[in-house]
Amino acid sequence: MGMNIKKGDLVQVITGKDKGLQGKVIQSFPGSSKVLVEGVNRIKKHTKVGQSVRGSKTGGIITVEAPVHVSNVMLVVEHEGKKVVTRVGYRRVSEEPRSRTARRRRSSAAFATRSGPVRKSDDGND
Repeated sequence: MGMNIKKGDLVQVITGKDKGLQGKVIQSFPGSSKVLVEGVNRIKKHTKVGQSVRGSKTGGIITVEAPVHVSNVMLVVEHEGKKVVTRVGYRRVSEEPRSRTARRRRSSAAFATRSGPVRKSDDGND
């Protein structure tokens, strides 16, 4: 099943230890229905100590972001000068590809940061 949250979207965590934090989606994992959000769900990772090419020590304890399930985040859009969380809807206008719309805004204006899928022409000349 497809995910409504895409790479580059601004999202807010709605549950868990990071509830209320906002961040940009760095990467999405549709297979496991998870997204990687910057500054959210930070964990300590222990890496093996080694040497880099220049001879400096690498490794130790580093802090990295871990994926969050997509059901624990909601999309953030700007509406009347305020940032509000909203669900995602899809709207098709005539023969154009469908575009994402914000349900909270109750309008047909799309907020997508990038265009939808490219359709092949039906004239047979590809």
